[in-house]
Amino acid sequence: MHTDDLLQRALRLEDLTAEEGVFLFENAATAELMYVGNRLRQHHVPGNVVTWIIDRNSNTTNVCIANCKFCNFFRRPGHEESYITSIEEYKVKIEETFAYGGEQLLLQGGHHPDLGLDFYTNLFRELKNLYPNLKLHALGPPEIAHITKLEQSTHYEVLKALKESGLDSLPGAGAEILDDRVRRLISAGKCGAKEWLDVMRAAHQLRLTTSATMMFGHIETNLERMEHLVKIREVQSEKPADAKGFIAFIPWPFQDEDTILKKLKRARNTVTGDEYVRMIAMSRIMLPNVPNIQASWLTVGKPVAQLCLHAGANDFGSIMIEENVVSAAGAKFRFTADGIQQAIRDAGFTAQLRNQQYEYRELPKAIRQQELDRVGMIVD
Repeated sequence: MHTDDLLQRALRLEDLTAEEGVFLFENAATAELMYVGNRLRQHHVPGNVVTWIIDRNSNTTNVCIANCKFCNFFRRPGHEESYITSIEEYKVKIEETFAYGGEQLLLQGGHHPDLGLDFYTNLFRELKNLYPNLKLHALGPPEIAHITKLEQSTHYEVLKALKESGLDSLPGAGAEILDDRVRRLISAGKCGAKEWLDVMRAAHQLRLTTSATMMFGHIETNLERMEHLVKIREVQSEKPADAKGFIAFIPWPFQDEDTILKKLKRARNTVTGDEYVRMIAMSRIMLPNVPNIQASWLTVGKPVAQLCLHAGANDFGSIMIEENVVSAAGAKFRFTADGIQQAIRDAGFTAQLRNQQYEYRELPKAIRQQELDRVGMIVD
């Protein structure tokens, strides 16, 4: 194998094998990977626009029996700090989100042993009745798999009921690394790799737009990273022609603060900025059928995320009015609407607000006024 040949094949949108991906990742220069990643980004998303979104990542419950070794957020059933979010609490959160200019609730939680399909369908209907314009980007494959087991049903039927009750799109949560060796060691209580992918297959059959993720930098090998990308690509290739399928891919490094994995000395986050940029470029190279790649500023910070915009990423994610799970493991970076737009501009791009379908939105009036006030202060 030769890096030049592989990079030329990537530029022709050919599918590389996992082994070829490993060879590129381990042998190509960062500048080469960035160049090809950026060329491919321009093919999929031409122009100078980088998108971002306003949403709120709230949790239905922190009760979970999955016992993932990288999670500091969950509480066991009966724990004094356990909760199920009430409708009154949702009202406060949603109205605050609307006030910030957001229109979407990224709604996730734990594997609660007592919360079945009726709980979620009733919750979604009530939220949509209260706020008809609210978008629900909710749950994720492990939660769908958990609910399916509780109901002794199928992924398709569970997702169909959730869609009919108000689910707009399905996040790619809980992918971690799509390899069962890894999953047995870090998240044995969650669904296996095949079931995660099967949930997404069912979502695509229902024309639910989804995203895909990868949490890397713990116990996985480089080959397992590339096999993860190949599996995402294969499922995307199976989607119905009129389905969007995986509309975006978001990789982020494992956050290790106070996690069981770190305490047991089984893994710690050693991902450098250079390695993250290389993984963004490899994501673009290995996923020629996924249109959008998002840089995770929440976990790597502004400077590295800005560099990713020159390596294949075309999206900067959300300002995250609220986020509890990743932050509980050490992610401390934050952005305001003004800050995320300025970061995109400083990297040499035009900032554009979007929705979950990657359609452009006008800036809400409150944010436009903030920008006018800021420009006025500079002029003064």
